[in-house]
Amino acid sequence: MARTLALTNGLEVAPGVLHYPGYLDRPAQEALRDALLEVAAAAPLFQPRMPRTGKPFSVRMSNCGIFGWVSDEAGYRYQTAHPATGAPWPPMPPRLLRAWAELAPGAPPPEACLINVYDVGARMGLHQDQDEAELAAPVVSLSLGDTALFRVGGLTRGAPTRSFRLGSGDAMTLGGPARLAFHGVDRIQAGSSSLLAGGGRINLTMRRVTRAEG
Repeated sequence: MARTLALTNGLEVAPGVLHYPGYLDRPAQEALRDALLEVAAAAPLFQPRMPRTGKPFSVRMSNCGIFGWVSDEAGYRYQTAHPATGAPWPPMPPRLLRAWAELAPGAPPPEACLINVYDVGARMGLHQDQDEAELAAPVVSLSLGDTALFRVGGLTRGAPTRSFRLGSGDAMTLGGPARLAFHGVDRIQAGSSSLLAGGGRINLTMRRVTRAEG
């Protein structure tokens, strides 16, 4: 997909929230899915836990890139090694880096890509992505598999929210006034995609973690 096409097809859901329906066509989705299987072989999926309580998330996750985001009783943080294996995170597949260049032109390179795997009953409560030092760069998200009902609000938890669907191959960015917007996933629409064996959804979230020099 040409960069110009990707940038001009974005739908502004709210200020700073851009939705790119069908950003990845089916062959691109399949290629990225297969690349993620290699990532998962090097950095197996794990179950993050809530700080203090240790309650497990309903999603499983992994990471690729220089840093990986983890959560456990000690808190939310980025680290350079897998919490179970101790190995460095594998590099991001080239298609992810291309998506960042197309959807976040001019931003410093991404350093982390969170891989969240949703089963049919999984969800993600409203939260902010605020563990990064560099907030000028947007968050870039890609969806694979079953459709998710995504909710986005404002800069406070009680601000009004709006919802829209993210289908397989869709991209989305949170930047500018929406970089710290509360957002989450209310539910997964089972059987809405045939991309992933057994169903479910994979969400890929790329972020710049450290502050860019200059």
